[in-house]
Amino acid sequence: MNVGIDLLKAIRSGRLHDVRAVLDAGASAELLDGRGDPGLPLGVACFMGYADIVRELVSRGAKVNTPDNSQPTSPLSMAVRGNRKEVVKALIELGAKVPPGMQTGLSEQEMMIARLRGQQYSAKTAGAGEYHPEPPVVVEEIEMFSCYGTNTAVLDADMIRAAREMEKKK
Repeated sequence: MNVGIDLLKAIRSGRLHDVRAVLDAGASAELLDGRGDPGLPLGVACFMGYADIVRELVSRGAKVNTPDNSQPTSPLSMAVRGNRKEVVKALIELGAKVPPGMQTGLSEQEMMIARLRGQQYSAKTAGAGEYHPEPPVVVEEIEMFSCYGTNTAVLDADMIRAAREMEKKK
């Protein structure tokens, strides 16, 4: 039984339960890829679009950031290449640093919300790959079937102000 191969098979199947079982059996969340760089399991999960598996791997020690997140094998680049917007959002919530000019497929508002959620969840990934999940803050979401005549400029301004304040704190 090779736990590294078992982990990759579990990730490719998309079954979080199987991934947890293999990690519990002793597999490392930081397996080396073919070039000798760590992060193969996280890269596969990112490319395939399994945000729940991405969160599990990070909680078990996988590193969200690489020395250069614009490299094709970085978790963020793998998610972007796979066109996995939900995974890109999850990575940003977990503390992934988006290189300047990188096209993530997310709007400015989606990026802002992901960063705010990352702060709320206290995602800590500053180089150490640590992630300490806390219960999520309850956010009221309003479903609107029609917004004809609704002025959202004030809400947009509040979100932009909050994002700028968050960037200043960094």
